[in-house]
Amino acid sequence: MRLQSALLAAAALSAGVYLAQRGGLFHATPVAAQSSQANQQVTQCETLRKHGDPGTTACYERLSMSKDLAIKAEGLWGLRQYFPANDAFRDAVKARPKDANLRVRWGLLYVENSLPGDAADLFKEALDLDANNAKALYGMALVASDAFAGNAADFAEKALKADPSLVEARELLARIALEDNHPEKAVEEAKKALDTSNEALEALSILATVDWLDDKPGKEWIDRVFKINPTYAEAYATAGHFFVINRRYDEGIQYYRKALELKPDLWAARAELGVNLMRFGQNEEARTQLEQCFKANYSSPLVRNSLKLLDSIDKNVETFNTPTTILKLDKKESTLLRPYFQAELDRAMATYEKKYKFKIPGPVQLEVYPNHPDFEVRTMGLPGLGALGVTFGKVVAMDSPSGRPPGSFHWASTLWHEFSHVYVLSMTNHRVPRWFTEGLAVYEETAASPDWGDRLDPPSIMAMKDKKLLPIADLDRGFIHPTYPEQVFVSYFQGGQVIGFIVEKWGYDKVLAMIHAFGDRKDTVEAIEQELKLKPEEFDQQFLPWVEAKYKKQVEGFESWQQQLKLLSASAKAKKWDDVIKDGNAIRDLYPDFVETGNVYEFLATAYMAKDDQAKAMAELERYSTIGGRSPGALKQLADWQIQAGKKREAAATLERLNLIYLEDETAHEKLGKPYMELKNPNGAIREYQAMLAAGTIDKAGAHFGLAQAFNAANRPADALDEVYTALEAAPGFKPAQALLRELNAKQSGNVKQ
Repeated sequence: MRLQSALLAAAALSAGVYLAQRGGLFHATPVAAQSSQANQQVTQCETLRKHGDPGTTACYERLSMSKDLAIKAEGLWGLRQYFPANDAFRDAVKARPKDANLRVRWGLLYVENSLPGDAADLFKEALDLDANNAKALYGMALVASDAFAGNAADFAEKALKADPSLVEARELLARIALEDNHPEKAVEEAKKALDTSNEALEALSILATVDWLDDKPGKEWIDRVFKINPTYAEAYATAGHFFVINRRYDEGIQYYRKALELKPDLWAARAELGVNLMRFGQNEEARTQLEQCFKANYSSPLVRNSLKLLDSIDKNVETFNTPTTILKLDKKESTLLRPYFQAELDRAMATYEKKYKFKIPGPVQLEVYPNHPDFEVRTMGLPGLGALGVTFGKVVAMDSPSGRPPGSFHWASTLWHEFSHVYVLSMTNHRVPRWFTEGLAVYEETAASPDWGDRLDPPSIMAMKDKKLLPIADLDRGFIHPTYPEQVFVSYFQGGQVIGFIVEKWGYDKVLAMIHAFGDRKDTVEAIEQELKLKPEEFDQQFLPWVEAKYKKQVEGFESWQQQLKLLSASAKAKKWDDVIKDGNAIRDLYPDFVETGNVYEFLATAYMAKDDQAKAMAELERYSTIGGRSPGALKQLADWQIQAGKKREAAATLERLNLIYLEDETAHEKLGKPYMELKNPNGAIREYQAMLAAGTIDKAGAHFGLAQAFNAANRPADALDEVYTALEAAPGFKPAQALLRELNAKQSGNVKQ
């Protein structure tokens, strides 16, 4: 998954799926303010439900007719009558405002219905009433876990401290450990849960999943599950979740199917099945599964948004096939995007096929979304932040350049990042740690071109300064359950640096050897020991000093650089250009990777132009471009100055670089078309003038005329005639077009005579 470094908001997540897959939240939870008889009624229904007893529905029906509002709410909830249950809980809380446990139960109803914000508010209210309420702390752990937040385990531990017998909290710790790719710890926590209750179904499901992930039968654990509850399909749904987050999507789909064979009304599992089928491009069956959920009143954000996306795809997407690729583009921008995306896709695949010594079987698919919320639906329920692209086996989905503010990301770099995943996942049969495949994809971006990829960012500098880089054996945790807001971004940085370190010290062949080791089902520790001949701790002892030395200047000078940059900005605002030049040159190289808004390069370029020194202004923007600056305005300005300085080839390179960042700028295409003609590259000019038209230029006559000239230079006279006629239709008095028409007609007449 490719991230945007400037975006620190969490990706949209499908909250509540874990809980709903477990069959709901109907655990025996005696409410202190209720009578013991009422508690027994709730417990009786929960016991029947837990064992898959056919009398469960009748039990909850009896509860739903209770005059006690809290008991009635539990009954309606058990019958999945969520809206009446919500009303009953609301009335019950009004009647018993000091009852913390009642708020917890209401909050758990919200969690099951994918409303984590409302749920968290109720859990917090419960904790205000009872600071050591174990169930409320568990509820906070659930909300955090659904969002892959790093504090989920802390809340679960607090819940266990408040109530050591709270088996659900122990099961959650097992789940978190397995998500962090620590199966040994997951097994340990699951067995502790079984020590508390030998009917801890989720603990048994986790133990079975650990075996299944390791290609073991898991029979001991699944047999125990079905002995307790012969219809506990949630065990297979739990496995589906873990296979999916480990990018083993095909197997995840099969486990969701097994869950539904056992319990067709396990709607959360059906929703996950539909979403994962959609991720693989199996849209017809995906729609069928999701519509079944919707018709059954299971309309979580995951279901609603996925159905909306399928509607949008049906109406708006155009598909282009080659023998090795499937390219899906929005109809409104397909003419503009297709030449660039197809060329970059083909180039990336040719490069990786040679580099990885592996040929992808069958075609790969690339989907490009101009509407970012549509793309976000693709990442719902997945760990990570601010995604720009995501890979599902041989299917890649990513933002279009038009889906983000101009210059905010590098679409070609994102494409190369994701297609590295396609190869590595295929080569390893999806058996690769997240840190490795993400780190390698980050490395491949700058290997493709030094100015690609995210630059060294402030969060990574601070992580090195504060010694927050993770041990290699624990690096997956930084992606799955970050403990501070920027840790996912820092983990991407660290992963890329780890690969760079391996390449520098052992050579790229060791990276390939590690890919094959992961394909042979080695884990991180085993792969490092086998291929690098080091214990993970020894690797850390070598890597951490290396990366710290590499960025020593930036880390040590960061705080001073920050302070001086503020002063520089103030000087620029006050137009104190001499101060900007003096101070800018003094601090620019303290942190050369900083190319975001308010960077030193652009301040200096502005100051030099104010002093009428275009040569130095141009030199600053050339540095900015070389280091990875992405502002379309700055890059177009640089190209203008380069053309004025007679550096046409350099200007063309600058504008080509801009094409890989942002394609919707018609003026940039026009600027590139002209030097390409002068550099005798008519095919490049043809592409640019066609892009100018596809981008919606108002100067249609000029664009068609430029295209006619390019076709003429490419010895395509028939196409040139078509374009010059079109130019004259738009502007009949356009004299240069008239002259070209006469020239083309004369050539045509000469050819006929000959």
